[in-house]
Amino acid sequence: MVIYDEKQQEIAEKINPKAIISNWKDWKWQLKNSIKDISTFERLTGIKFEKKKRALLEQTVAKFPLSITPYYLSLIDTTDYKNDPFFLQSFPSPSELIVEKYDMIDPLSEDRDSPVTGIIHRYPDRVLFHISNICSMYCRHCTRKRKVGDIDSIPGKDDIAKGIEYIRNTPVVRDVLLSGGDPFMLSDNYLDWILTELQKIPHVEVIRIGTRMPVVLPYRITNELVAMLKKHHPLWINTHFNHPRAITDSSIEALRKLADAGIPLGNQTVLLAGVNDCPRIMKRLVHRLVQNRVRPYYLYQCDLSEGLSHFRTPVGKGIEIMESLIGHTSGFAVPTYVIDAPGGGGKIPVMPNYLISWSTNKVVLRNYEGVITTYKEPDSYEPIFCDRNCKSCKLQLKLDGAEEKHAIGIEKLLSDYDDAISLIPENNDRMDRRSERKDYE
Repeated sequence: MVIYDEKQQEIAEKINPKAIISNWKDWKWQLKNSIKDISTFERLTGIKFEKKKRALLEQTVAKFPLSITPYYLSLIDTTDYKNDPFFLQSFPSPSELIVEKYDMIDPLSEDRDSPVTGIIHRYPDRVLFHISNICSMYCRHCTRKRKVGDIDSIPGKDDIAKGIEYIRNTPVVRDVLLSGGDPFMLSDNYLDWILTELQKIPHVEVIRIGTRMPVVLPYRITNELVAMLKKHHPLWINTHFNHPRAITDSSIEALRKLADAGIPLGNQTVLLAGVNDCPRIMKRLVHRLVQNRVRPYYLYQCDLSEGLSHFRTPVGKGIEIMESLIGHTSGFAVPTYVIDAPGGGGKIPVMPNYLISWSTNKVVLRNYEGVITTYKEPDSYEPIFCDRNCKSCKLQLKLDGAEEKHAIGIEKLLSDYDDAISLIPENNDRMDRRSERKDYE
């Protein structure tokens, strides 16, 4: 039986001659049959490595494990695999064994910013919550390479409860990002429990989920999963497409299900040498994303994790890509280019310089075309006097939602948001008699 296309059918039959389409599109079958060694990779793809290269690959896998879903494997162009973006992101390279003196085991100092197991509290009003130590695929550019393959497990309820308790006891936290690993490696019921518990906390206003499932295992986005997620609005999901070719029919279907459920979608791309360090590739990627209702969110400079030096580009390459996007395509298709500061300083935006100079009442700017222009500032700007007493502010500090207009007269009777059924003039005798009778009783 045809699986999806001839290549996927060939791979599925090599895994199991009795495989059928329902197997291929079963995310649990995909996980069970993930490729975790070089011999299986060679057998399924037909790619053969010469003896010396294979020995180096085995050394690499011993330090940084291998795991590729059959779906993602099927996307590799085996006729030009050395330049293929899927191969480069999923298959080990001996270059990963090169550790530069500036490489770090934990470049973002996540462990230092972890007050309790599973929680990273770096920014004032939000936390990252590790709820999974498993991914469906081991990305070769992972910033958490120190953790890959070390503890393949889902934290138990006791550990998760500690993280939830920290959030409950920290009122400043209004935004919780569920991360891992991949949160969608959890069962629907387990994830439902976590989301439910978090939404019971009054000061938690929004929950986000970071996942690469729509990219590497889109079959995980089942109707049942989406129905569960839909119960927990406001919920946001960020995914991780690095190349336009990854937006396949299957991933488009996964994104459609999530977007149709009313879940806002964002994308975080990592700038990777040899994969997407090209203005044309990046522009095509952001266009394909917005076409599928995914907002490009961040473009990350590759982190200083051990074994990633071959993936890193100069910051100038990122600036060049941003120059090719800003003004040249829709504003909502332009991500923010950031460097996640080594040592845990957080994300720092890095953008082309559009402010050329300024004086006391004028700024000099340039646009994406190179046109230089000026903006005249007000000669006299007097801000509203503020006594810094925010609690009793009578000026402009009104932050609650504005009250909608109150209807009167016939409009009030016609409105759907007022319970009034009649209008009674003042000094109405009948109403006065009712009042008197009530007083008498």
